[in-house]
Amino acid sequence: MAITRNAKKAHRASLTKRVFNVRRKAILHDEIKAFRTKVAKGIAGDAEALLPTVFKAIDKAEKRGIIKKNTANRKKSRLVASMRKAVAK
Repeated sequence: MAITRNAKKAHRASLTKRVFNVRRKAILHDEIKAFRTKVAKGIAGDAEALLPTVFKAIDKAEKRGIIKKNTANRKKSRLVASMRKAVAK
């Protein structure tokens, strides 16, 4: 447990930040899951319409430091590739 005043304050701040980070990560996973289900069902039009919101969630998670830059780029690349593969079928 934190002993000094500064450590206690830092701990409180980290708990507050954790709430926002968990929420942002949950939004990220929900958006990606919704996109993947549309692609799996073969609904390419809906998946393509959902792509900007998925990219927005990924970019915000990257901006806030929840995921790293290369991870964000890799996720975006793989999502687009999966959509193109589903459309080609």
